[in-house]
Parts: sequence; C-alpha cells; structure tokens
Amino acid sequence: MAFIQITKENIDSEHVCCALGAKQYEDAVHTKKRWLTERMDEGLVFYRLNERAKVFIEYLPAHMAWVPIHAPNYMYINCLWVSGRYKSNDYGKQLIDKCKEDAIARGMDGIVHIVGKKKYPYLSEKRFFEHMGFELVDEVDYFHLVSLCWGDQTARPAFNSKDKSSIVNKGIAIYYTAQCPFALVTLEGLRKVAESYAVPFTTHQLTTKEQAQNAPTVWTTFGLFYDGKFITHEIMSSQKFEKLLRKLLEK
Repeated sequence: MAFIQITKENIDSEHVCCALGAKQYEDAVHTKKRWLTERMDEGLVFYRLNERAKVFIEYLPAHMAWVPIHAPNYMYINCLWVSGRYKSNDYGKQLIDKCKEDAIARGMDGIVHIVGKKKYPYLSEKRFFEHMGFELVDEVDYFHLVSLCWGDQTARPAFNSKDKSSIVNKGIAIYYTAQCPFALVTLEGLRKVAESYAVPFTTHQLTTKEQAQNAPTVWTTFGLFYDGKFITHEIMSSQKFEKLLRKLLEK
C-alpha cells in the first residue's frame, strides 16, 4: 500500500485519520484540519496510508513544534499512529524512515519525540522507538524525550523548564490545543462532571506556538491539573473522569 502526503491543496478532500466515521467529532476534525493547514506554512508534513485507516505521521522542525522542548536543528514527530491490524505491516518504521529522509534532506541533525515512560493512551510506546534506535535524553513526570541523532556536534535535546506558578491552583485546570479532535470534544462533558461535584473547572486553550512552548505541561495536546499539580495527559470519557475526580477528592 502507498502513502500519500496531505497538503493544503488536498486536505479538504482527504481524511486525516482522526475519529474516522464518528459524526460527533466532525467539527473537531475540521478544527484539526485548520490547525494542520496553518502549520504547513511552518514546515509541518503529514503522511498517511492511502487507505481509510489510522496510519499516519505528523512532523515539523522542532523549533516550530507546539511543545516546550529545546532541540535546535532537529525534526520533531508531532504524532505517529498505526492502529489495529496495520501494526504488523512495518508501517511505523516506514513512516519514521520518511521523517528521517526528510530531516536529512533539510540538513538536520536528528529527530525527537515524546513517549511514555511505560504504555499510556495517546502516547507512543517507548520500546518501539528504542527498537528504532532512539535514546532517552530527558524526562519530566512520566514523559520521556527520545532522540535519534546522526549529527556529530549537536546539542542534546531537552525539555524546557517552565515556571508553573501561573497554573490555576484550585480545582481542575486543563491546558489543551487544537491538535487532537478527541480533546476538543471531551471538555464540556468533563466540565459538567466537575460542576456536579462543585469543583472549580477551567480550560486554557493554547492558540499560538509561543504559548505552547511556554506551557506548564509537556504534553500540550491535553494536560489536566488538580490544585496546581499535574495529574494526567489522558483524554478521557466523563465516566472515567468522574472516577478520577472521586479519588482526587478523597485525598
């Protein structure tokens, strides 16, 4: 099967893999497409399998990435997703190879990506990237920054340390971007749960690269805090959030 590149010219007529066939996500997918289109002017590349499947990669120069990292002259993998029956077809490796070929052609020194310390929803598996030759270069909470480097004199990529004093320190605070349709759709349901428990609930959409690069959370797609403390990056259902909230209130 062949890969196709999603561009500004074809993005309106092509799917971007997220939430395929789910009508409740249609508006959020359109928002995601707008976000992607704007990033394409900044060097973002989107490849996917030429099938109706969730098999794709997004990447862009790390200095343009919407995450708080320092990785000069690196390419940042924004998202890599190979789902279901496609996992055994070597597509993940092929997509990373495309990213590497592009990065080398642009004169870059390596690739960076954020993975989970262990297996988590919405995060790439660390062991797969280790198998691909990536090495751990930094960690914050349960997030690991891994890199694949082929340059000789490159700076070691790292997370940026940010002052978290501005985080809302009462109740639930969520920081998010338009990068993921699932995050956009779930927020109102979480708000209703928090209100039912009389817990303050605020959301903070990161709408610029500068805001994201100075965000209090490493995973800017979705970061949930409680009383100023980071809790999870996981985009969850209202039912799962209610269970989490109960545990937080019991402490």
